[in-house]
Amino acid sequence: MFLNIAHNSVKQCMSEVFQRGGFNLTPEQFLVMDTLWDEGVLTQQQIADITMRDKNSIVKLIDGLENRKLVRRVSNPKDRRQNLIEVTPYSRKIKDAVTELSLEAVATIVGDIPREDLESFVRTLARMERNMNPKSDLEALARKYPTKKK
Repeated sequence: MFLNIAHNSVKQCMSEVFQRGGFNLTPEQFLVMDTLWDEGVLTQQQIADITMRDKNSIVKLIDGLENRKLVRRVSNPKDRRQNLIEVTPYSRKIKDAVTELSLEAVATIVGDIPREDLESFVRTLARMERNMNPKSDLEALARKYPTKKK
């Protein structure tokens, strides 16, 4: 229950920061955009796998991003049954501003919590995740996406 409450508060904080910054993005949409900015062109299934979300929810997120002109679907020339998702020039243009806003939200969320406490928290969450999903590696994600700017 506590994790769900905290998760909802994090999402609300991120949404508010994006809105104040002039970007109508949900935290889930940001996760997809950040994945595409980092990984490049991906299939919807690859996005679902990387973000650990089901494919149906990814389709809805991509629909919203496509409506905002942030991504576009293109046919996969190697397999026409698949769509490739690529970022648009507009989304490349706003990447730095949106990323900065996400870091601002994270700074608000972690506040003055000491780095050691954050690292311990991530390790504990990673252990909980591995208890449920032995192949999961949240600690690798935490290293890739640090909680504080360096």
